[in-house]
Amino acid sequence: MDEEYDVIVLGTGLTECILSGLLSVEGKKVLHMDRNDYYGGDSASLNLTQLYRKFRPDQTPPTELGRDRDYAVDLIPKFIMASGELSKILVHTDVTRYLEFKQIAGSFVYRDGKISKVPSTEMEAVKSPLMGLFEKRRAKKFFEFLQGWKDEDPATHQGIDLDKDSMKAVYEKFGLEPGTQDFIGHAMGLYLDDDYKTKPAREAYSRIVLYTSSMARWGKSPYIYPLYGLGELPQSFARLSAIYGGTYMLDKPIHEIITDADGKFVGVKSGEETVKAKQVIGDPSYFGAGKTAVDGKVRVLEDAKVVRAICILKHPIPGTDDSDSAQIIIPQNQVGRRNDIYIAMVSSTHNVCAKDVYVAIVSTIVETDRPEQELAPGLQLLGPVYDKFVSVTSLYTPTSSGEADNIFITRSYDATSHFETVVEDVHRVWKAAVGKDLVLKKREVEVEA
Repeated sequence: MDEEYDVIVLGTGLTECILSGLLSVEGKKVLHMDRNDYYGGDSASLNLTQLYRKFRPDQTPPTELGRDRDYAVDLIPKFIMASGELSKILVHTDVTRYLEFKQIAGSFVYRDGKISKVPSTEMEAVKSPLMGLFEKRRAKKFFEFLQGWKDEDPATHQGIDLDKDSMKAVYEKFGLEPGTQDFIGHAMGLYLDDDYKTKPAREAYSRIVLYTSSMARWGKSPYIYPLYGLGELPQSFARLSAIYGGTYMLDKPIHEIITDADGKFVGVKSGEETVKAKQVIGDPSYFGAGKTAVDGKVRVLEDAKVVRAICILKHPIPGTDDSDSAQIIIPQNQVGRRNDIYIAMVSSTHNVCAKDVYVAIVSTIVETDRPEQELAPGLQLLGPVYDKFVSVTSLYTPTSSGEADNIFITRSYDATSHFETVVEDVHRVWKAAVGKDLVLKKREVEVEA
């Protein structure tokens, strides 16, 4: 480990693996290290033995759950937006050749004690049980306005300025009821809380259009999901990095981040070995995660906590038309909270568990000192739960961009139900570390004659 690298990447979570793959393609000499003996870090998918070892070290998995190798249970529940940013990166880097995708069968929202399908076109809005007759007409006009909007044609703006007017003002213009605003903002715009309503409407417009265009691609829901679990994603980007000369070392504990007299990054120490590089990129767990580093610097701060319950079921979720996979969003206003509750369910259709088993993960941002109780509205929708694994994790944000000391730290995986924020983080770290915007170019992989 005596040679010098351009970049050392610590942790094999999805954010880090996308970055190491893209940096390798760019011609950088990359060394990628992880303290675990498996890929994925916090975004790994575990087999049954690993799942029980992580949550209940003293218990062996029940034999009736089937074979160990039939399972790939995600630690972080997220789906891929069909027309979203992660899809673009997958296509541009050609990483799609390592993966197979299946769509998620349904997207649902909780309102007034019931689960209903999220309408995403004016036709669906007209049929939806979520609204009464007059509200349907207003919603139809709202969707027509969104789909007809053209920046360059003021005739399509109906007097609205997306860059100045708040989303609240847009809802009011169309006379939409609070419950309708709930499912549009939370189940389509995928906002975790209502802060977006006071901000200019442009971002909410873009999010809702992303949802409807993703929906239009596949029909049943706007989401796709990789066979064998989300842990396949970091591994596929690791393969991309390896093709372009990246070096990987798993099961390597990191003992120290070494800096020079000016506090700039020099290298990483693992055991007795030190490896040098110009820059380091890594997840918060390698940089003190809230504790002061050896050099006296606090590099990451806790933003919030997320509580997640991985639930093993022997049946589909009631009220979802027996879907083999689904997302259910419980908007915060419906259950008197500040943050939404998400349910993500997958099954043997996605090669992540044994036949007739369903894995549902309920998650939200922690608001009280009794996190598991906060999941109750979501857990109640699942029907009988065969087994449940609850975790509370801290979300960390770096205290600086990293340019001053060449130490670039990624953010923890948030409570959102999709990967858009992960890709935003990739763009942020890339710009700080490389010094220019990430432009996705489709590259051909050279094949030896």
